Amino acid sequence: MAGYVFEVEGMTCGACVGRVERILSSVDGAGPATANLANNSASVAGGSAAAIAAALSNAGFGARETTLTLTVEGMTCASCVGRVERGLAAINGVTSAQVNLALETAEVRFLTGSLTADTLMSAISNMGYVAKPQTAPVEEDRRADETTALRKQLLIALALTLPVFILEMGGHLFPAFHHYIARTIGLQTSWYIQFALTSAVLAGPGRVFYTRGWAALRHRAPDMNALVMIGTAAAYTFSTVATFAPALLPATARAVYFEAAAVIVALILLGRWFEARAKGRTGAAIARLVGLAPKTARVERDGVVTDLPLDQVIVGDILHLRPGEKIGVDGTVTDGQSYVDESMITGEPAPVAKTIGATVTGGTVNGTGALQYRAQAVGADTMLAQIIRMVGAAQGARLPVQDLVNKITGWFVPAVLAAAALTVLVWLVFGPDPALTHALVAGVAVLIIACPCAMGLAVPVSIMVGTGRAAELGVLFRKGAALQSLQSIGTIALDKTGTLTAGRPELTDLILAKGFDTNTVLARIAAVEAKSEHPIASAILRAAAERGLELPPAFDFTSHTGHGIEAQVAGQRVLIGSARFVTQQNVDIGALNKAGDTLAHTGKTPLYAALNGQIAAVIGVADPIKPGTPAAIAALKAMGLRVVMISGDNAETARVIAAELGIRDVVAEVLPDGKVAALNDLRADGTKLAFVGDGINDAPALATADVGIAIGTGTDVAIEAADVVLMSGDLRGVVSALTISHATLRNIKQNLFWAFGYNAALIPVAAGALYPIWGVQLSPMLAAGAMAMSSVFVLTNALRLRWVTPQIPKDTL
Repeated sequence: MAGYVFEVEGMTCGACVGRVERILSSVDGAGPATANLANNSASVAGGSAAAIAAALSNAGFGARETTLTLTVEGMTCASCVGRVERGLAAINGVTSAQVNLALETAEVRFLTGSLTADTLMSAISNMGYVAKPQTAPVEEDRRADETTALRKQLLIALALTLPVFILEMGGHLFPAFHHYIARTIGLQTSWYIQFALTSAVLAGPGRVFYTRGWAALRHRAPDMNALVMIGTAAAYTFSTVATFAPALLPATARAVYFEAAAVIVALILLGRWFEARAKGRTGAAIARLVGLAPKTARVERDGVVTDLPLDQVIVGDILHLRPGEKIGVDGTVTDGQSYVDESMITGEPAPVAKTIGATVTGGTVNGTGALQYRAQAVGADTMLAQIIRMVGAAQGARLPVQDLVNKITGWFVPAVLAAAALTVLVWLVFGPDPALTHALVAGVAVLIIACPCAMGLAVPVSIMVGTGRAAELGVLFRKGAALQSLQSIGTIALDKTGTLTAGRPELTDLILAKGFDTNTVLARIAAVEAKSEHPIASAILRAAAERGLELPPAFDFTSHTGHGIEAQVAGQRVLIGSARFVTQQNVDIGALNKAGDTLAHTGKTPLYAALNGQIAAVIGVADPIKPGTPAAIAALKAMGLRVVMISGDNAETARVIAAELGIRDVVAEVLPDGKVAALNDLRADGTKLAFVGDGINDAPALATADVGIAIGTGTDVAIEAADVVLMSGDLRGVVSALTISHATLRNIKQNLFWAFGYNAALIPVAAGALYPIWGVQLSPMLAAGAMAMSSVFVLTNALRLRWVTPQIPKDTL
């Protein structure tokens, strides 16, 4: 095994070098190892790259890894997937390899410096496939070219096969036609013609099966192409012998099956053409997303407005937008007002008002007004580009169920070859005359009908279409495994502020203690809140601004997370927070305690303010429920899910909001770190749980839940911690995510049932199980047609996911 070199992180001195060398040498198969501090690299004689990376990581170092995605042409079935994955995984330096048949990609992760893209592509080529670096626009063109090429090969195959089929099968179907052929050109001449045309079919359109099939056999990894090659070659060789050397065969077995070999090739090409067209439609979601961005934008530079290609727009440019135009990049409105259709990004049909200061998103469509906006994110940094990357990653994800499929298909093709050989042997020993003919027909039929094309497509095409449909509904699966995990969820835990509610509280009440002035108290409270980033702070600041109050400076600001805040304002120590917080600070809330309870009973959040240790006011803040929330809760409960609300808010306030929404289970007054504990308590009985949140405080809970769902209008930290992102702030997106998850997994199960059930049912029929009962033997041509149609069925079934629609009742608000 040849050695390899790779990059190592964390080495800082000679002692580190020695330690890295000892660690690497201890890995099985690594052999002698050397480390180089100057270029932060190490070399080993061999060993598993994954084991090496794990050993270094456990010791506090790191092996840098690179991920490369390649386009792989020529894969046709699940056996191809397994073969390419095993071949890549066996290369020195590769830590993991994932191959997707539907996307025709291979994602390879390897130790940085140990390999190059050319090495990987060469290895794939040696397996009999064609590998290229993946690029999105080229990929779309390649798929179109592939479909066109398949159509051309199919038409040639059909043109050559049709005369063969008519000459041979016409005589079987219409005895008069058989006598006509015998009387005119003669049966032997008919066989010569069939031989010539079938040879052209196999050498032309059918050549791909032989080149790829032979490469697979050479590498001892037979695939679908190998099965087709062996089957058609058997029928062709037998027929050629019967045509040119009939004396080598028993008199009863002298027949030709040229039409079987030619029709098999034509039918499989027909199936592949259907597959190529359907695959193009499965990736339609990505194509639509890519097509959202305009090609050019009207950019103002040096006072002149010109049309520039979108890739020439830079951050800070001022862009002009006319009515009805697509927005080029993400930015902030600097002038004008309009309504923007954001449905293609968020899934929400209602246009959104945009005025100065509002954010706009590239790919959305302007309404009837004119806008000017400053570019804030361009190129790969725009929201649309990030969405495309997320959808692409989700479409290429491997669900746990795929591993089971790959294990089965790993031994399936060899098992088929063994079954075909056994079938031939049984017919030769026990079959009626002509036994050789029956054995050939049965053996070829088994080889052809058992091709595992449908098995390889069953899972990835459903994932592609399902995640694409989810994107259209404003749901992004950041982690593909969440697509499978969501369908087993039993409990949905929902954060309150910003998730169930609008997250934009309003000051509704300011009740003062005796002896205090409204404007003075509000100004000092607002001065402290100006230092805070909490949504309630914004509500108080807006109320102070509406009164025209001038805020004094605040000093020594301190935030007690989840409890309250304090600062020095105008020589006074100002405390603002919950009743528990101000009480802990030795403040007697006295008569205002009852007022606070009254606010809480009406669904408002009571906050207490104290000046120099004396209670000054109780503030009532209300956060309105989002318009779509009641309908979403009703839909979640209709799905049989347990719905729980988790909030750091006052318990009474939380219960009032929950009761209004019909939520029975409430966990209130929870600090940010307490949300994780609350989630663990909720799933203590083994129930799978999803958590929905939007704030930075929700990130730990999103990461802890079995499935974390982030409201896309929340913070970037929350989104990064989530498995699923809802592009709109509407909770109905959770219903869409669950609906897509259930529909996709149901679709996958249907596909797998068809793929495996088809083979389980028809392999015995192809082998001749019905012959002793009804005297029926399956023709290899029918076997080829059934095999091709099984893949088309799987693809067509997956495409049904494009029309999945969540069932959400009308809003009750």
